[in-house]
Amino acid sequence: MTGGLAATMIGGPAAAAPTTTPSAEPIEVAAVDFAGTVALSNCSGALVSMPNSGPEDPAFVMSNGHCLESGMPGPGEVVVEAPSSRSFQLLDADASTVGTLRAEAIAYATMTDTDVSLYRLTQSYAEIEAAYGIAALPVAADHPVAGTAISVVSGYWERVYSCDIDDFVYELHESSWVWTDSIRYTPECQTIGGTSGSPVLNTDTGEVVGVNNTGNTSGGRCTMNEPCEVDENGTVTVREGINYGQQTYQITACVAEGNVIDLTLPGCTLPQP
Repeated sequence: MTGGLAATMIGGPAAAAPTTTPSAEPIEVAAVDFAGTVALSNCSGALVSMPNSGPEDPAFVMSNGHCLESGMPGPGEVVVEAPSSRSFQLLDADASTVGTLRAEAIAYATMTDTDVSLYRLTQSYAEIEAAYGIAALPVAADHPVAGTAISVVSGYWERVYSCDIDDFVYELHESSWVWTDSIRYTPECQTIGGTSGSPVLNTDTGEVVGVNNTGNTSGGRCTMNEPCEVDENGTVTVREGINYGQQTYQITACVAEGNVIDLTLPGCTLPQP
């Protein structure tokens, strides 16, 4: 898992620092910058808004479930409305830190079917924009399309990875965790430890279509840091050096007015406790 989990579940067990040193060469991607991304202690993330979020709603920061300060949720575990005072360094377009955001709760987190954490902040979108001039990144409400140009924007490393959505994976298995309908990147996105939780942006629209979470580092089969693909027939495929993210459109159907997580809403398919 790309953020730590030893070195890849691109995020980390909970606070394990990434062990990979990023290239010193700059990554140039047109029309994509760091505004709205955040750096966590062990991962990346982003200030995000849902289609029905209002300016006065308490804002959300999104990252991976495996980046939680309390450690990785077990298979089948779902966290809803857990107290948190975690802090996040908010970045501007040039990746300069402009302020510190603070959570009041983990609104939702899991590593089942997907790998996501959604923190509710103490400030509203309007307050954050007034204080720092930074707007939230909008989460798209629709399933992305294969072939779409994407950018994985890491606030932890202050680095952007550019590639395309190669395809979608029926099931992605890593150790005891199973994720469904995962985004497979084309090989150009060589994400590393610390990029876990990075928003996956549709490069053309700037909308969030996924959250970066893992990659197969050395060709292992379905073990930690070595995820494998499993199709509808149970056939296992290992793709060494290929990295993955989890879709985020399904989250939008589970957010009620006021940025309240409501897992009983029609169309909400996120795992429940």
